[in-house]
Amino acid sequence: MSHWIIAPVVLPALVAAVMVIALRGNLALQRIASLAAILALNAIALALLLAATDGPQAYFLGDWPAPFGIVLVLDRLSALMVALLAVLALPVTLYAIGSGWDRKGAHFHPLLMFLLMGIAGAFLTGDAFNLFVFFEVLLIASYGLMIHGGGQTRTRAGIQYIAFNLVGSSLFLFALALLYGVTGTLNMADLAAKLPLLPEGDTALLRVAAVMLILVFAIKGALVPLQFWLPGTYANAPGVVAALFAVMTKIGAYATLRFGTLVFPETLPATGDLIGHLLQPAALITLAVGAIGVLGAATLPRLAAFAGIASMGTAFLAISAFTPATTAAALYYILHSTLATAALFLVADLVTRRRAHPQLAEAPAIAQSGLISALFMAAAIALAGMPPLSGFIGKLLILDAFRAQAPLIWSVILVSSFLMILGFSRAGSLVFWKPAPHTPTTDTPTPAPTEPLAIAATLALLATLAALTLLAGPITDWLAATAQTLHAPEAYIDANRLGEGQ
Repeated sequence: MSHWIIAPVVLPALVAAVMVIALRGNLALQRIASLAAILALNAIALALLLAATDGPQAYFLGDWPAPFGIVLVLDRLSALMVALLAVLALPVTLYAIGSGWDRKGAHFHPLLMFLLMGIAGAFLTGDAFNLFVFFEVLLIASYGLMIHGGGQTRTRAGIQYIAFNLVGSSLFLFALALLYGVTGTLNMADLAAKLPLLPEGDTALLRVAAVMLILVFAIKGALVPLQFWLPGTYANAPGVVAALFAVMTKIGAYATLRFGTLVFPETLPATGDLIGHLLQPAALITLAVGAIGVLGAATLPRLAAFAGIASMGTAFLAISAFTPATTAAALYYILHSTLATAALFLVADLVTRRRAHPQLAEAPAIAQSGLISALFMAAAIALAGMPPLSGFIGKLLILDAFRAQAPLIWSVILVSSFLMILGFSRAGSLVFWKPAPHTPTTDTPTPAPTEPLAIAATLALLATLAALTLLAGPITDWLAATAQTLHAPEAYIDANRLGEGQ
């Protein structure tokens, strides 16, 4: 199985290269190649998910042992995130094809493949520097997708997106330089072994590096006060691209969880519980900001963007405690929020392409109003954390894990959920339940086609939420075991020391 660990990185990269070289200008063949690659990625992700239950496995590129060579490490967490990426990519790609978004600009499918390569690599890499490299790969691809279809507003939002992420990239390089300067390595397992042995004179540098890394991951995860780039970026991106970007913010959460349990655990004297102390207040404020943003959003895409911010605040809040119980709850909520946020962005795209204006205001009824309103309601219920969908279970798990800190944390979670319910109710009422009289004008759009494939893709995403709800028992058991392995990383470290050649 070890050679298959690199497949989620190599497969999309090779398919993207073939598209650029041999399939340029042939959209039909690009669509076929893209769907075939994503279906294969789903099969590979499932196989890796099953293999990860046997313990961490490492793949050493060129048979160079860690920490001298590039290493990819498969464990339960990385396999879970790759599987989430693959599951999300399929309906989003089907939506892009069904809605025609992929024909509105050049190279949509090659950029999509490069984005999948960068995200999969970020989840699988066992080296901090290569995490930076994969961040840059996905940043370049995501910028191309962000401005897909053109337009002044979209280009302006893309520049803002690039600017914030370049700041994060610079901080990342400074942090890596500090880590390498005091340890001589950037392999994460090697860092975990060497950092406890550092002399006291290097403690200050280590704490600075840790804070810089948390800032980087906060930018990627849209954590307050570094969330300003997300609403404008996601709200102005093509709906299908924003849906795919729902997993990109989770890279910040993944990296925080990986570094917080492996490289900078609470048992490390130099940093202690520094990461948790920084994360928890920021996460609480992020959750509040996201909920207020949902309540006051002026358009459906902005509402979806602020819902994404609120979901990241909830996820980071659970991560910040760094206990097995809160980690398992965070992982379940990450699965749920990624799929639910993506579904809401797709629903928002279905609506905005059928209206004369994107504002949340009374307008003539849209085509397929009954079906799309049902899709909106399901996505809203999921993101607000109402029963019976998985958002309710996710928030319940988090509330249960924070029983000892109930007054403040419970209050913020419950009040923010109430505000989100109000915001979704307001948006749904304006868009679906209070249609203005239809008066033909030049601003009235041509009724959109039925787009059965796009509707089916959105339904498929919502069906995954239903499956996540129905299978909550076995899934949470699996996630609890994953959390236990994260907080006891000895097996992960040993996998990097198996010697040369895999």
